[in-house]
Amino acid sequence: MRYRWETGFWAFLLMRISGAALVVYLVLHINVLKSLLDGPKAFDALMATVQNPFFKLGEIALLGAVLFHALNGLRVIWVDWGPGAKTQKGWFWAVILLSGIIFIFGAIPILKTL
Repeated sequence: MRYRWETGFWAFLLMRISGAALVVYLVLHINVLKSLLDGPKAFDALMATVQNPFFKLGEIALLGAVLFHALNGLRVIWVDWGPGAKTQKGWFWAVILLSGIIFIFGAIPILKTL
């Protein structure tokens, strides 16, 4: 089997990567919430840790993953159940463009907090 580096492959690959990133984030998020069980001081200490620039860049990456995964999921539904199968390549690029535009507007406020 040979991979073809075409639009459909990139949509498939990016969907899997963004989905895996969201699973990793979910596990981290649950661990942060679990620190609430250790009391307010432990939670405040963890919150102080996650306020550094490294985690802010992670929030920006999370925004990109959520946007692409959600919009591409809608594209997949449109292609599978709707009349979008014939124009799926165009819809993929529309998802990339729309994700990029929303990403820029969402990343700017996060960057201002650095």
